Amino acid sequence: MTETPNPHIIDADTLTGEMRPIRRAVLALGSNLGDRLASLQGAVEAIADTPEVWVTGVSPIYETQPVDSPAGADTYLNAVLLIDTTLAANRLMDRALAVEDAFDRERSDVVNSPRTLDVDLIVVGDRRSDDEHLRLPHPRAAQRAFVLKPWFDLEPDAVFPELGPIADLLAQIGTDGLVLREDLALDVA
Repeated sequence: MTETPNPHIIDADTLTGEMRPIRRAVLALGSNLGDRLASLQGAVEAIADTPEVWVTGVSPIYETQPVDSPAGADTYLNAVLLIDTTLAANRLMDRALAVEDAFDRERSDVVNSPRTLDVDLIVVGDRRSDDEHLRLPHPRAAQRAFVLKPWFDLEPDAVFPELGPIADLLAQIGTDGLVLREDLALDVA
């Protein structure tokens, strides 16, 4: 099991001595192509193996209908990871994209096309970003039950930046279409 650092301390880079804060981050995982469970499990392991990242929580898995996807798209398996990290948000985003690529994620011009793996940064500490490469907090996560419900399962008192408690956001949008997959689970080695 990965040891969780104290979130109130600052970590020093062992090579440069640079002090970097430890931030809480929320990552959403999804897959609707291929061996969906294996892709999600692989993502958990790859994130856990990332230097300067400590996985502190893994949500239950939910099965959901695709949102605004092309006709005939299969259902998704979705989960949320809580991590503590000293990585800068842009480096964490680069890692998320590399993990997707490792699972043969194909990028297309078709919006919400099916994918072997999707790793989205939802929040990274109090970091705000609105550039093309990185948008934080995630611009649509507060309207997506497949993000909010697994996050709520891990952290019922969590607050979505600038929008309020995730419990309130979830109550507004509801959980229709979410199916808890009690027969499936993700492990952190």
